[in-house]
Amino acid sequence: MTSDHMGALNEKLGVQLLEISAERMVGTMPVEGNTQPYGLLHGGASVALAETLGSTGAMVHAEQYGKIPVGVDINATHHRSATSGTVTGTATAIHLGRTSAAYEVVITDERGKRLCTSRITCALIDPR
Repeated sequence: MTSDHMGALNEKLGVQLLEISAERMVGTMPVEGNTQPYGLLHGGASVALAETLGSTGAMVHAEQYGKIPVGVDINATHHRSATSGTVTGTATAIHLGRTSAAYEVVITDERGKRLCTSRITCALIDPR
């Protein structure tokens, strides 16, 4: 999957994939254009980045079983804010099974400071 074919939301958010594998996904997103009314990075944008990274990693994993991933759970803790620059998300697999995949996603700012920690679980289902 290339960054050019990730869907309309990711295009609007400016998400770029840098590393793609079932074990580890890395992507970036600009803060500009993804802020809430106070000028801070929108928490929903962080969650969308986390879901993109975890779901894409799960997709890579699920291909070997002829399955597709669907998100069943996501949560996020926002630790600090960002007002400019680019954020980087790193999704690390914590479970890669036949029926589910789970990732921890850490989003950092350009200084390497942790902004958000998220966990996503995807069910691996038969395509329709």
